[in-house]
Amino acid sequence: MSGQTVEGACAPDPDENRRQVLYWRLLARLFDPEEQASLESASLAVVEDVGLPAALLDPGASVDSVVQRHPELAAEFDGLMTPEPDGDGARDRAAEVRRAALASKVLLNVFATGSGNVTAEQLARWQSDAGWLERALGCRPGELRGGRGGVNRAGAGQGVSPTGTGLGAPAPDLSRLVPEIGPELGSIEAGLVKRMRLREVLADPALASRLTPSMSLIEQLLRDKNNLSGVALANAKALIRRYVDEVTEVLRTQVEKATVGELDRSVPPKRVYRNLDLDRTIWKNLTNWDPEEERLYVDRLYYRHTSRKTTPQRLIVVVDQSGSMVDSMVNCTILASIFAGLPKVDVHLIAYDTQALDLTPWAHDPFETLLRTKLGGGTDGTVAMALAQPKIAEPRNTVVVWISDFYEWRTEELFESMAAIHRSGAKFIPVGSVTSSGRGSVNPWFREKFKDLGTPVISGHIKKLVHELKTFLT
Repeated sequence: MSGQTVEGACAPDPDENRRQVLYWRLLARLFDPEEQASLESASLAVVEDVGLPAALLDPGASVDSVVQRHPELAAEFDGLMTPEPDGDGARDRAAEVRRAALASKVLLNVFATGSGNVTAEQLARWQSDAGWLERALGCRPGELRGGRGGVNRAGAGQGVSPTGTGLGAPAPDLSRLVPEIGPELGSIEAGLVKRMRLREVLADPALASRLTPSMSLIEQLLRDKNNLSGVALANAKALIRRYVDEVTEVLRTQVEKATVGELDRSVPPKRVYRNLDLDRTIWKNLTNWDPEEERLYVDRLYYRHTSRKTTPQRLIVVVDQSGSMVDSMVNCTILASIFAGLPKVDVHLIAYDTQALDLTPWAHDPFETLLRTKLGGGTDGTVAMALAQPKIAEPRNTVVVWISDFYEWRTEELFESMAAIHRSGAKFIPVGSVTSSGRGSVNPWFREKFKDLGTPVISGHIKKLVHELKTFLT
């Protein structure tokens, strides 16, 4: 009996072997583009055994094309790499083989990008495949790459336990690595954009129409805009405008979700249906209830107060436009335009590298603002400070947002002027990064100095800055 038990325990599991074949193929393809004939044939047999299409093994086939031919697979890709709910402990090994095959397809399409020139069609295909990876991780397409999607994942990045990462484990749970995967996707996309002959693509309306605007593409367009003309420049502007409009819509929603000051009861409520307070109206008219007719006669309607107290506030946004801060430059330019549209908020926008540029006249239009920026160069915050300080007329009603990695030439001089703004009573908010992924480095010297000053550096998701600004301005 014991011998049978030992023999049974040591017997190989066919599904375990199938999964290992798929993972070895995944590793081989990631690190060596050359086809391994034995792994390819073994993987094909595995895929056919579990009833999946052979197209999953075709490196030239996008996930979109596979799903178009086999629509039933779309649901399997969604949440593919998120933790499964705890069951009775039993593992469906055949289902794990399917998950391994689907996960391998997505991972290879996204991370095995090859070398050489990239066409507009190849970039569009990669962006689509990256969107499927984001869906597999429980996110919305575009969310991890600094795009327009909102959070839509459960447990991602919250320390959830992986279901396994070895070659003999179930399909990998990568959801806890979302904070690290996002910046890597952005880096891969940036590399693909750099490998494009972007000027040639932009000069051809048919090719340009295939481009999907992203932060990496917008960065490249902004860097190269002075070298474009005619049709190429028009297509570049159209892509920038499209991206700006999409991000603006998302950020405007985040801004509008927050409250906007205390109710001002000195202002009579507007007598419109949407402000009608039904509960109060019924309560105040209960004495008019006619039990015989079972009707409530209303003598007076009551309305809710919606007018809120607001104090004129001045928002001064200073943005480092050096090469390392492109993401922040784009996001904060758009954010400044949204706040510029709020009542009684006076927005001023300054961009700088070794020279400062007052972009306030265009602060309401992020598209025009971005076209006037000049990305790259060194960093000298003192030139921006010279423009910002005279704008602080009433410190108590002023907030200064300074977005930079704070790697400066004249550190002591700049910090002292920032500390002076703080001591004057103005709200000073140092921001290390304002990106969708939250990735960014900050000069440790400045970080400690700001912490001692009582104004710690905000680094992370743009929602943090939105919250800080709404708290002060409303």
